[in-house]
Amino acid sequence: MRNALQMTPNPDLPTERDASPVTWDESGLPRSRLFDDVYFSATDGLAESRCVFLEGCGLPDAWAGRERFVVGELGFGSGLNILALIDLWSRTRPPGGRLRVFSIEAFPMTGEDAARVLAHWPELGALADDLVARWPRRAKGFHRLDWPDLGVTLDLAVMDAEEALEAWSGQADAWFLDGFSPAANPGMWSEAVLAGIARRSAPGARAATFTVAGAVRRGLTAQGFAIEKRPGFGRKRERLEARLPAPASAALPERKVVPHVAVIGAGVAGAALSRAFRALGAQVTVIEAQGPGAGASGNPAGLVMPRLDAGGGAVAQLYAQAFARAVDLLDQIPGAVIARGALQMETGPKDPDRFDRIAASELFEVGALERLYIEGAGEALGEPAAAGGLALRDGRVVAPDLVLAAWLEAPPRRATVGTITPWGEGWRVLDTRGAEITTADLVCVAAGAGGSALTPDLPLTPVRGQISEIEGAAPPRPVIGGGYLIPTRDGLLFGATHDRDDPAVDERPGDHQRNLVLLAGVRPGLAASLEGLSVRGRASLRAACPDFLPLAGRVGTAEGLFILSGLGSRGFCAAPLLAEHVAALALGAPSPLPRSLAAIVDPGRFAERARRRGMLAPPTAGTSKPASAT
Repeated sequence: MRNALQMTPNPDLPTERDASPVTWDESGLPRSRLFDDVYFSATDGLAESRCVFLEGCGLPDAWAGRERFVVGELGFGSGLNILALIDLWSRTRPPGGRLRVFSIEAFPMTGEDAARVLAHWPELGALADDLVARWPRRAKGFHRLDWPDLGVTLDLAVMDAEEALEAWSGQADAWFLDGFSPAANPGMWSEAVLAGIARRSAPGARAATFTVAGAVRRGLTAQGFAIEKRPGFGRKRERLEARLPAPASAALPERKVVPHVAVIGAGVAGAALSRAFRALGAQVTVIEAQGPGAGASGNPAGLVMPRLDAGGGAVAQLYAQAFARAVDLLDQIPGAVIARGALQMETGPKDPDRFDRIAASELFEVGALERLYIEGAGEALGEPAAAGGLALRDGRVVAPDLVLAAWLEAPPRRATVGTITPWGEGWRVLDTRGAEITTADLVCVAAGAGGSALTPDLPLTPVRGQISEIEGAAPPRPVIGGGYLIPTRDGLLFGATHDRDDPAVDERPGDHQRNLVLLAGVRPGLAASLEGLSVRGRASLRAACPDFLPLAGRVGTAEGLFILSGLGSRGFCAAPLLAEHVAALALGAPSPLPRSLAAIVDPGRFAERARRRGMLAPPTAGTSKPASAT
C-alpha cells in the first residue's frame, strides 16, 4: 500500500491541510492524488502486504522467542500493512512479547478514506474498526496508538521521511519500505532516506519492498544491506528482500527477569510513570508519604491545556504532542472527563497576533483551534468579553482522583523516602530513619517539589498555588486568562495563586480574594455574582524549573536513576507522554518523543549549560553519594 513521504506538492492541487491525498478510480480503488499511483495491488492489497512485507521480513519466525520486536515502515497509508502485521502478531505473539511499530507518513489520508479502503477486507474485522475509530491525528509530529491487550504500540510520524528517521530513537528489526514507486516519488528512496534506515536498524535487520528498481537496489547495497530478488505479487514479476549483516556475537538476548521499578510519588507524574512502566512489562512499586494526590495533583478538578507558543518550535511541538496524548489517554478512563473544550483568552497586546499564528499552526488538527474575536468570545463566555480568544476543542477538565486511581491500579506503599542509594546493580530506597522501604533495579523520582531533596543538583523550585472552590454553582465553560475557571463535579473552581519559594500550604483568605481578582479579569460578571458566597480552597506546591520546562530523563550519569518533575501547572497535560518517554529510556524501548524534544526536557541540560560556561568540571560516571530528603 504505497504512500507519499517526500515531494514538492503539485501547485495545481488544493493545499488545505485537511485535503485528502486520495482519489478514487472508476472501480472504487484508491489512488494517490499527489502522485497518480496506486496504493496497493488491484489483485488483493491484503494478500500483497502479507506476501511482500510479512513474508519478505521473515515473519513470524523472526520474532519467535523475542521479548520485543520493532518494525519500521515508510508509508502508513490506510494502515493496511500494520493491520496485517498486528493480525499476524495476535496469532503468533511470543509469550509476554511486545511489538513496537514506527511508521512514517508525510501526507496522511483521512479516517473516512481509510474506512473505505479497509472495508475491502472484512476479515480484518475488529482490528480495522478499532484503528478507524481511533484514526491517528494528521497534525505534524509523532502520534501514538496502543493495543495493550496485544502488547502493541504504534508511533506514527507525520512528517518528511528524512526528518522522521533523524527524530526517532529506535532501532528496527524489520522495515516495510512502501512508498510510491521510485519513478513517481524518488525523494522517498533517496540516499539520505536509505542512510537513515540503515542508522535506525538493529544488527541483522531485514527490509522488504515491492520494487526492484536499480536505484533502490544500489542504494540499499551502499548502506550495507545484502539484497535478493524474490518472486513478486500479482502482476509484478519480482520483489526485493534485504538484510543487514549481524555479528556472530549478536545472538538473540536471553529472557531477562522482569525489572522492578520504584516510583517515588503518587501524584500525576508518579501515576503516569506507573502506567507507562507496567505497559512495558515492568513490576512497579509506587511509594508515597501521604496518599495519591496529596500534593498538587489532588485538587477536585484539573485543567488539561497545552502551553501555546506561536513560534512553532520545540516547545510548541512538545506541548502539542503531549496534549494530544493526554487527551487520548484521559478519554479512556470511565467518568474521568468532567468537561470538554476550553477557551484561552487574550491577556496582553501581543496576544491577538500570537493567537492568529497559533490558530494556523500545523501542530494541531484542522478544526481543533478556533480563533474567536470579541463578539465570539463573549458568546462563548456567556457574558460580554473585553478581548478575543482561542477555543480549543480538545481542552479537558478531569477528575484527578479517578485518573490517579486508574493509572496507579493499586494503593501506593505508604512511606517517607529519606535516601536513595546505589546497591549492587540497582538501588536501595530508605525511609527517614534509614530503614529499607524497597530495593529496585530502577528508581524514578516523581515527588514534585519534594523531589528536590532527592536530586539536589537539579534546579527545582517550589511554587505555591491556592485554588478557590464554590459548591453548588452552575458549571461554567472552562476558560483561562490571567487565572482559570473550570467546573468541578459539584460546582466551580477558580484560581490559582502563583507564589515562588513559598513552601507553606495553609489556606489563606487573602488568596481567595486574589483569585476573585483573577477571575474578574475574564469573567467580571460571574466574579461579581460570587462576592460574599462561601468559598473553600486548597493550597499545594508545584515544582518548576528556571526555563519553565519539565525534567524527564536520567539523573546525571547515575545508572538506573530517573526523574519526572518540573511540570508546573500542566501536569495532567505533560505527564502522560513524558512518563512514556522516561519509561522507554529506562527500559531501552523506542521513545515516543522526537530526539529534539527529548533534548529540551533532559535533566542534564542545566549541567551542560553550566559546563559550556566553564562553571563545572565534567561529570564522573556513577555515584555513591546518597540523596537525602528532609
